[in-house]
Amino acid sequence: MFMPHKIRNNSGVALFIALMLVLMLSVIGIGIIRSSNDEITIAGNELQEMVAFYSAEAGLAQASAAIQTHYEVNQLAPTDLPAGKKAMANATMVYVTTNDGAAVAKKLTTGSLSGLNATVKSFTIESIGTSLSEGSQVRLTQGFEAAQVPIFQFAVFYMGDLWAQPAFDMNIDGRVHVNGDMYLRHSGSSSMALSFTDRVTCGGDINHGFGYGDDNHAADVKFRDGSGNMVSMKVDGNWLDASDSDWFTKASTTWGGRVRDQAFGEQSLNLPLTSDDPHKIIERANGSSNPDSYENKATLKIIDGVPYSKSGSSWINISGSLPSGTIIDGNADPAVEFYDAHEKKWVRNTQVDVGLLKSSGYYPSNGVIYVSDQRTSYLPDHSSKPLNGLSMVNGDQIDSPSGKGLTLASENPVYFQGDFNTNNKEPVAAICDAVTFLSNNWDPNDSDKAYYKRPASATTANISFITGNLPAEGTNYGGGLENLPRFLEDWNAKDFNLKGSFIQGWESRQAKGTWRYIQSSDAYYSAPTRNWSFDTDLLDPTKLPPETPQIQVFQRTGWQQLDAGITAADMIGTDSITN
Repeated sequence: MFMPHKIRNNSGVALFIALMLVLMLSVIGIGIIRSSNDEITIAGNELQEMVAFYSAEAGLAQASAAIQTHYEVNQLAPTDLPAGKKAMANATMVYVTTNDGAAVAKKLTTGSLSGLNATVKSFTIESIGTSLSEGSQVRLTQGFEAAQVPIFQFAVFYMGDLWAQPAFDMNIDGRVHVNGDMYLRHSGSSSMALSFTDRVTCGGDINHGFGYGDDNHAADVKFRDGSGNMVSMKVDGNWLDASDSDWFTKASTTWGGRVRDQAFGEQSLNLPLTSDDPHKIIERANGSSNPDSYENKATLKIIDGVPYSKSGSSWINISGSLPSGTIIDGNADPAVEFYDAHEKKWVRNTQVDVGLLKSSGYYPSNGVIYVSDQRTSYLPDHSSKPLNGLSMVNGDQIDSPSGKGLTLASENPVYFQGDFNTNNKEPVAAICDAVTFLSNNWDPNDSDKAYYKRPASATTANISFITGNLPAEGTNYGGGLENLPRFLEDWNAKDFNLKGSFIQGWESRQAKGTWRYIQSSDAYYSAPTRNWSFDTDLLDPTKLPPETPQIQVFQRTGWQQLDAGITAADMIGTDSITN
């Protein structure tokens, strides 16, 4: 029988299988290579789009910076709107700016100043970024706002550092902003607190304590959180402030973003001036050399004791036209002189009787008075150099002809005697070297006696002010926020009621004596019961004092990415891109 032979050699099959495996691995490898190439291509495209995106962002930033710089240098909007083309590394940017029309009054809706009224000038910026490698394009647009915010919308505003150490309950019931650092503590009993009931922003650091002495006081410092609760700076037995390594996170959690300092990106807020020095607003105009001076805004001024009224573009000496006693020059009438025990100087006092002024026919037509006394002569009956000052008396009712109130600006210290602006309240402001309140019981004949021989009586004033403070020196903190309005009498806890806005604009240059209290052998006052509050009428733009200073704020708004179908070159021409 025929029998088939068995295949005894498998080498051919093994070769076939090996070839098939090589083929399969080759196919897989080619697939992987193709996939990798696709991913590299996609990544490259994304990279080029990113290059284009950041080029477009650079155009937005450059136009924004140009608008802001023009405002800061010229105090007005640019007429030649930013536009341009520029080549960068592997990309180009092209941007244009559109004027959105006249400035409008509106409430801010973004940023840390949201909710405040402002005069806002708006622009729209459009920018195209193009990658030179692949031609990828990204088109971005954003709004840019230059806002003027009346400074008296803040309950408290400090151009420098704010120090506070009240020995009593103290509630700050409006917005607070500090350009410098904040140093907060309370020296009263454990049942008391220094409380901030609205938003607090700070361009520097927020600190508990002064860094010397006992900063671990029993009394509290509190801020309101996002739910409306007053929450202490003392958290789990420790004071929470900017020195904490996790301050940003803890502050955000504790107060819901209503307490913000430089760790949150907060910056200084400044007046739009030709000079960087806000003190210029109370210095003399000196012709045209100081355009920021309030002398340029006034329609009544008193220079070295002599009153002038503005008629057209001319100033008329009205010394002989005013009713007797309306403006008294202390250099000529010793009856209005008094001793400032804080400064340890007699005051060459220019006294203004508000009641007589309003019926004199020379009340300032726009509500602005400017006063400057630079005389250096001695008073006739004293052998020491005096302090030049201004006092306002008989001012319980302003009764301005326009009904729009009064703004008083002076490079000298100003003294308000008795109840001020209490009947038919109007918008009133003082902008001065220092502001001192004298009670209804003030008697200049007792001014050089011991403070306890100058007993005060309850007094009320409705006034906002921008004034100088005393800097902290060594272990003397200058009296702090609670002594920004100054006193010269033995108040002995009698009520001083003050409603308005409290602004520190500079360090005092004339009334700069050392702050001293009743524990001192040369004390000059004892504190009143400070019934202070923010005047919410100031949030109404129609109820601000005449020529209220405005702080300037810039912010980018309404950013979005658009279809890149139209190019920036179409908007500003197709000439070559330049570096």
